[in-house]
Amino acid sequence: MELLDFIRQFENKHIFIQTHNFPDPDALGSAFGLSRLLEHFQVRSTLCYDGKIDTLSTRRILQEFDIEIYSKNQLREMTAESPIILVDTQKEAGNVTDLIGDEIACIDHHPTVIEIEYQFKDVRMVGACCTIIAEYFQKLNIIPDKPTATALLYGIKMDTNQFTRGVTEPDIEMYAFLNPYIDEASLRIVSSNTLEFSDLSAFGAVFQTIRVFEKVGIAYIPFSCPDALIAMISDFILTLNEVDFVIVYSKRDTGWKFSVRSEDENLDAGEIIHEALLGIGSGGGHACMAGGMIPIETVKEMGRGADTKICELFLDTIKRIGDEPAYPDSIPD
Repeated sequence: MELLDFIRQFENKHIFIQTHNFPDPDALGSAFGLSRLLEHFQVRSTLCYDGKIDTLSTRRILQEFDIEIYSKNQLREMTAESPIILVDTQKEAGNVTDLIGDEIACIDHHPTVIEIEYQFKDVRMVGACCTIIAEYFQKLNIIPDKPTATALLYGIKMDTNQFTRGVTEPDIEMYAFLNPYIDEASLRIVSSNTLEFSDLSAFGAVFQTIRVFEKVGIAYIPFSCPDALIAMISDFILTLNEVDFVIVYSKRDTGWKFSVRSEDENLDAGEIIHEALLGIGSGGGHACMAGGMIPIETVKEMGRGADTKICELFLDTIKRIGDEPAYPDSIPD
């Protein structure tokens, strides 16, 4: 089904737009942009998620662009028949809750883990999901207003790490399309002061725990840490000259959350975390960045040596998948 045909069937109706559970700038920008696009066709929408808005940067986006997004517990009007468009995620991706509504569409830029049939599906390997939404505006000859253009452009910048990670030609083209319509003052506000003082404790923990094996850096944060901050720390470690591949994980009450980054073309981050956590958790993503989770029950079964076992799992997987030098047979605690 073509996009316009899909949208028009919901004229004067209501639809839900769901992001992954811990929406980042790309997820928020995509959902917000899509909701504004639907308004042009008299389609009402509600943005929703199940998780947390737990970093300064995402809270600032909501405030600056006046975005309303509702958690699962606030969705009083959702029923089993309510149509849902998944944005920046897919069913069975491991990072999105299966809400009571009917997921009829998916717009995403991540590799598909399990094939699902939707009424409308647009999954493309571009640097940011905001790029796909921006293309809709361009193809439908709709000029986005300043908040929409700014939110979309910011999402593209953040998910491509300022156009240094996973960037594709469409990302650059949509940056050029959006740039004349943005609010530069708003862009400066959401781009600056993205850390809080309390975030420094996570950086400090990583400085204490990081270990480097050849070009692979592995570190953990011994307390709960927001997804976005774990990702930010992973990006930071990747700037080290000695590191080409990064694994960072946060120890939460519900399980261990992982963020993986790669700048080695022979080491696919999504493939490696998927293979490393197969059977004990879930993981996946792009070649240059990926994420995953191990349930706390599995961590407890690993016992006191869980950190060592995780380290060995990743290093063994890297040895098997990538043509890397041999690593130590055992990893000291």
